[in-house]
Amino acid sequence: MGRHLVMAGKLIDSDPELAYEHAQAAVRRAGRVDVVREAAGLTAYQTGRYAEALRELRTVRRLNGSSEHLPIMADAERGLGRPERAIALAASEEASTLDATGRTELALVVSGARVDLGEFEAALAVLDQIPAADAQGDLALRVLQAKASVLEAAGRLEEAAAILADVDPRALAAALGTSLDEDVVVYDLTEDAVEIDDEDSDDEDDEDSEDATATTSAAVPADETDAAASGTENDEETK
Repeated sequence: MGRHLVMAGKLIDSDPELAYEHAQAAVRRAGRVDVVREAAGLTAYQTGRYAEALRELRTVRRLNGSSEHLPIMADAERGLGRPERAIALAASEEASTLDATGRTELALVVSGARVDLGEFEAALAVLDQIPAADAQGDLALRVLQAKASVLEAAGRLEEAAAILADVDPRALAAALGTSLDEDVVVYDLTEDAVEIDDEDSDDEDDEDSEDATATTSAAVPADETDAAASGTENDEETK
C-alpha cells in the first residue's frame, strides 16, 4: 500500500492516469484508511473523474472530519456541470473552517462557477473580495489570471490585457502549472545560398549570351555587311 501511495503522490502532476492506477491499487489493499481514499479522490479529480472524486473526498471527510478538500469538491461539481452546487458548497458552514489558502482556492472556484452561469460581474466581485493577505506569491498570480479570464469572457479584452500587462509570463506560467511554448524561427542559410548561386548563374548566362552576340556582330566587317545588303537589292530588281 505504502509504495502505491508514494507513487500516486509523485506522479499526480506528471502522469495523473498512472497515479490514479496506483491509488486504486492502494484502495484495494486498505480502502478504509483516510489517506488512501484521499489519494483516490485527488487522482480521480486530476484525471477528470469528477463524480468519483466527489465520492472519495466525501468519504475522506467522514473518516477524518476535515473539509480541506472543499475547493476541489466544489470544482468537481463544476466539472459535472453543476455550478450552483459549487456555489452552495462555498456558502456552507464547512467553508468557514478553511484556512486563508483554502478560502482563496474556494473563491477562485466560485468565481468560475459564476462565469459558468454568465454572471460576470458577480464573478469579479468574488475575486475582488479576496483579502490581499490571503493571496500571496503564486496564489496572487492565479487570482490575477482569474480576473483576466473573467474580463475576457465578458468581452472586456483591453481590461483583461491591462491586468496582466506587468506580470512576468514565466512566473505566471509557473503559478498556473503550465509551460511557455517559444516559437523558434529557423533560417535555412544553405538553401538561400543555393538560390543566390542559381540567380548569379542565370545572370552570368544572360551576360555571356549578350557578349557572344555583340562579339559576332563586331567580327563581321562593314564591307561584307554592305555587300550582303547590295546583293539583296540586286536580286529584288532582277525579279
